[in-house]
Amino acid sequence: MTGVSPATVSRALRGLHHVNEKTRTKIVQAALELNYPLRPDLLPASARTRTNVVAVIAPYISRWYFAQAINGIEQTLRESGIDMMLYNFSQVESRQRVFQEKQLRGKVDAIIVISLPPKDEEIESIFELGIPLTLLGFDYEECNSVMVDDILGGKIATQHLIDYGHKDIAILSGERDSALSFNVSDHRTKGFLQAISEANLEWNPENEIRGDYNILTAEIATEAFLGRKGRKLPTAIFCHSDEMALGAMKAIRRKGLRIPEDISVIGFDDHEIAQYVGLTTVSQPPQFLGQMAASATIATIASPEAKMKHLFVSTSLIVRETTARI
Repeated sequence: MTGVSPATVSRALRGLHHVNEKTRTKIVQAALELNYPLRPDLLPASARTRTNVVAVIAPYISRWYFAQAINGIEQTLRESGIDMMLYNFSQVESRQRVFQEKQLRGKVDAIIVISLPPKDEEIESIFELGIPLTLLGFDYEECNSVMVDDILGGKIATQHLIDYGHKDIAILSGERDSALSFNVSDHRTKGFLQAISEANLEWNPENEIRGDYNILTAEIATEAFLGRKGRKLPTAIFCHSDEMALGAMKAIRRKGLRIPEDISVIGFDDHEIAQYVGLTTVSQPPQFLGQMAASATIATIASPEAKMKHLFVSTSLIVRETTARI
């Protein structure tokens, strides 16, 4: 009926590669005419059964950024009559199991992945599901994506300190060697170094403090940094998140130093608590990012052939009381 070998038919109906798309379409059409049960991802869009469910995959759900983004996604999906299925993975093995074993097949209409860059083989596994994929917090050419420019954000924060006359600036960076492949910290550090270089300032790598995007580890790391004997203290610290800035501020004050008179501190996020502690920060809107990601997903479900959207949302500097001029 299709004029191709049984082996080719088998490969096509199993969704395997190395089958010409024109041939695959012919085989699928023949199978539909014979009422042969097809995998959901092989069905043409017009023949698929909608589940009205979108899967959201995130490494954390309690941390501020992720909770805000998930809230924005859920709100927008709910307003469109779509349910959300949340997968929370803090371990790589769990994430890979969902991608590789295709646990989502036939259960959802689309997938949103938050700040968790899938590996190439995982991306391919998702593509084989034949459903839309939207990425929040990072970019991939063949998917919808919504993100802020973390490089620019890091540069904005550092430039603010430079404009205030600071030349000896430390950086409190987040986790950078994670098996989850986060690139946010690398990007914010890159923006920091760009601003330092463009201002013709000398960067001392010993002024990098390593934390882990939470108050406690930031406090411990900053306390150890400030306690180094024989080292000149910086006049300012750029922290990769507001929560890390809170930990740094506690360590600074415990040492008997004043903020901003002795050390200026700037964060990143504009966490709700930032305004109550007077924290200068670079603001990003994770709830709005979630809303945008959900909207892009809904649009692609409705029109699968539509052009992919790559959206950048602006960050902005919020100046409060924790930074001062030299």
